[in-house]
Amino acid sequence: MTATVPDLLVFLAAAAMVVVGAIGVITFRNPVHSAISLILTLLGVAVAFIEQEAHFLAAVQVIVYAGAIVVLFLFVIMFLGVDEREDVTVEPLIGQRPLAYASVFVTVGGIVAMLSRGGWVTGASTVTGPTAVYNGSTVDNVTAVGQSVFTTYLFAFEATAALLIIAVVGAVVLARRERSVEGGESA
Repeated sequence: MTATVPDLLVFLAAAAMVVVGAIGVITFRNPVHSAISLILTLLGVAVAFIEQEAHFLAAVQVIVYAGAIVVLFLFVIMFLGVDEREDVTVEPLIGQRPLAYASVFVTVGGIVAMLSRGGWVTGASTVTGPTAVYNGSTVDNVTAVGQSVFTTYLFAFEATAALLIIAVVGAVVLARRERSVEGGESA
């Protein structure tokens, strides 16, 4: 199967979003700007999933990663305070930087070796799977996942949601209590 011009344009747009967002994550000094760049990267991956007709993965990418995880990152960044400057001249772990440089060198060398020995292959034109049998009827994989999440694993799904909500509410209460004490107000 050959790629069409619109397919190529969508791929290039998604790749540009991913690369620009990833560069922004590592170059911005403000952690909030880095988190927003991470959202751009994750949205670029979601666009690539949509181009491959993996709509469920694209929805999960947007809802779970770009939505929940990055919001959690932003919450932690704001909770810890972004206005405090860190002294980067003091190295808390002796030898940390040379070890980091060596790790980058080994990782890049491994990637180059893997690319030089591997062949460029193309997979199927779509990443959506075949149909599955669920409770005696033939359904597509997205339907089978949805049915198992909301039947077999409903309790675990709801318990996880409850724990996440409790954790967020607890963190907000702790953050408000500390700020009110710092400001001289009574809790």
